[in-house]
Amino acid sequence: MTDEMIAQLGSVLDRLGAVAIAVSGGVDSMTLAWFAHRRSPERVTLYHARSPAVPVAATERVRDYAAKNAWRLEVIDAREFSDPSYRANPADRCLYCKRNLYGAIAMRTEARVASGTNLDDLDDYRPGLQAAQQFGVYHPYVEAGIGKAGVRALASHFGLRDLAQLPASPCLSSRIETGIRIETPDLDFIDQIETLLRAELSPEIIRCRRRRDGIVIEFDQAALQRVQSEDSSGLRARLNESCRARGFPEPRYQAYRRGSAFVLP
Repeated sequence: MTDEMIAQLGSVLDRLGAVAIAVSGGVDSMTLAWFAHRRSPERVTLYHARSPAVPVAATERVRDYAAKNAWRLEVIDAREFSDPSYRANPADRCLYCKRNLYGAIAMRTEARVASGTNLDDLDDYRPGLQAAQQFGVYHPYVEAGIGKAGVRALASHFGLRDLAQLPASPCLSSRIETGIRIETPDLDFIDQIETLLRAELSPEIIRCRRRRDGIVIEFDQAALQRVQSEDSSGLRARLNESCRARGFPEPRYQAYRRGSAFVLP
């Protein structure tokens, strides 16, 4: 099955020719970038948008892979933070984010722009796909019939175990409840809290949500039990102080719910 996916994906990339791949630092786009570069390094340029909405660890991962694998990488500012529609954080915020991203890449290259969108993504509510259509962005995984599990299988097959085991982590703006304006200090705070909790608790899932009534930190069930245990009283005190310093009440701890900050009007 893996050999078939490799053949299909390789065929799609061969047809595209020179490609500009948008890399976020997640498993999908990073695995695509690695495979495309290994297949035809002279035809591949990677574009990574550095932004307050991108976790610091994701940008570091992109830079690290680029250095180790001799990728041709451009780190750009997509300028979505200059777009009032994006900053307003409507239900279709992703449309404005991706419109700025793909527009910024298209201005810099004549190559075909490609994304790490996979087949399963088509079943989700993803306004960013509308922006991709507007800019003629290609989705090699979709054309090759590869879904989320397939991408992780490819990463594992290629020996990219850090990517294969990388938890899903949408952009930091997805942690802000719909309708709350996107502000850099909030995103920095969220990234700092999630980084701290990953180091202290090694959760499988962690989301620090900015809700209208304060901060909600969501975990997988095992990590939720750990953070609520007596052994974590010191950690909770640190989190309480961090929230108070930002003007928030003490955080609440809940089980992870996918997309819980997304609220339709």
